[in-house]
Amino acid sequence: MSEEINSRAPVPVSAASVSSELAILAGSGNPRFAARIAESLQVALTPCQAQVFSEGNVFVRVLENVRGRDCFVIQGVHRPVNDNFVELLFWIDALKRASAAQVTAVIPYFGYAKGDKKDEPRVSIRARVCADAIEKAGADRVLTMDLHSPQIQGFFSVPVDHLYARKVICDHVQKLQIPDLVVCSPDVGFAKSASAYANLLGVPVVIGNKQRKDHSETAEVLEVIGDVRGRNVLMVDDFTITGGSLVSMASVLKSCGARDVYAAVSHGVLSKGAVQKIENSEIHRLFMTDTIEPGVEPFGDRISTISVAPLFASAIQSIHCRTSVSMLFPDERAV
Repeated sequence: MSEEINSRAPVPVSAASVSSELAILAGSGNPRFAARIAESLQVALTPCQAQVFSEGNVFVRVLENVRGRDCFVIQGVHRPVNDNFVELLFWIDALKRASAAQVTAVIPYFGYAKGDKKDEPRVSIRARVCADAIEKAGADRVLTMDLHSPQIQGFFSVPVDHLYARKVICDHVQKLQIPDLVVCSPDVGFAKSASAYANLLGVPVVIGNKQRKDHSETAEVLEVIGDVRGRNVLMVDDFTITGGSLVSMASVLKSCGARDVYAAVSHGVLSKGAVQKIENSEIHRLFMTDTIEPGVEPFGDRISTISVAPLFASAIQSIHCRTSVSMLFPDERAV
């Protein structure tokens, strides 16, 4: 049975500091996460309805007056990805047509962020297409967390507030007081972010070398650059889908003499079979945030969820009150 860890909010949000013009709506992709955000803000969720008809059409309706209000619709783009994305567009359109003063698309996990470049002939830059659609639907700004590539913010013309989960994750890891810890990046591409984790924890960093030959969602780990012998290791990444890369890296780390191998990801996508794969692996413990609702497979004892809802609540408060979102990360340099 997994445990859920409530993270400490960076700044407690009081009801007095939030205007009555604020409206928080829960899309069908993140109902529990939205409820946690509303609880942190000490406001009630704005009543709304999402329905899928028998032929697959999606219908959304706001059940309360939002004219002139500052609206935040919380809807992640995760499984079912296309349904959740289209629903997000319809929520934005419904709020704009209801004369909302401002509509912020709160996207805890933006699945199409992986399609951020044209690295093969005749392929779509999916993240750019989605960004254009979100803007065209009428979003005034976007709030999201740990995009696969931070430069995706440049695909939008509207402001994008980009949150980082690593401070919340590192706070939890520090409480565990794991001795002789070293941070491991699964590949060179995530090395800069892994260094940010290492800086927050005050520990060294090593880098894995892996290659991905096709779109089969499997990667081959070739080597580890750095010394892990006799050390406990924390692997970090922005997301895991099949768990394959983390499991392979954990196996390589153990063969290099590592003691316990931990893993932490911002988004636990976890496709079918991933939970069992992690349970049967060398991974001692996997930490992930609650940006994605639990899937059909129950988590085992090795998986723990850390809530970032208080962080999103503080960001929403900052946007609503026109204060700096970057002040939520005073100890970090943006990467």
